[in-house]
Amino acid sequence: RRGSRGGRPPAFDRNDYRGRNVVERRFCDLRQWRGLATRYDKLALTFRGGVVLGHVR
Repeated sequence: RRGSRGGRPPAFDRNDYRGRNVVERRFCDLRQWRGLATRYDKLALTFRGGVVLGHVR
């Protein structure tokens, strides 16, 4: 049958997925900041500051 292979795994842990969601949202926020996405900030200090700022938010 076609649909019997998909779906949620039997050992579904809600806390694991909640943590993954937080990480994916942070990456989305960082992608939206064009300075990091296109690497316009050539200075390492500025680049690191942007990454740290993204993690603090």
